[in-house]
Formats: sequence, C-alpha cells, structure tokens
Amino acid sequence: MVGGQACVVSDMVNVAAGGKRLRFRSGESFTMCRTTVLWAARRVNPRRLPRR
Repeated sequence: MVGGQACVVSDMVNVAAGGKRLRFRSGESFTMCRTTVLWAARRVNPRRLPRR
C-alpha cells in the first residue's frame, strides 16, 4: 500500500546511482534511491497454488 492505496507493480527499471523506478499498473511511477527500504507482499500465496 502506498498512501493507503494497494498498488500492483507492472515494471521495475534501474536508474542512476543504484536506484530503481517502479511503474504501477495504474500508470503512476515511484523512484527510490538505493537506500530506500520497500516492503512488498504477494496477493496470492504460492504454497496454495495447485501443482502441475
């Protein structure tokens, strides 16, 4: 959640000085420096997916 909104990352690219730019499904982007701490969670538990 960013600002109380659940966000889905659609793309992540490297930028200068070791930073990352996240692009969200909504079209918004977020650039973070290399020391930024980001917590992320999956929407689906991979342990509960059926095996192939």
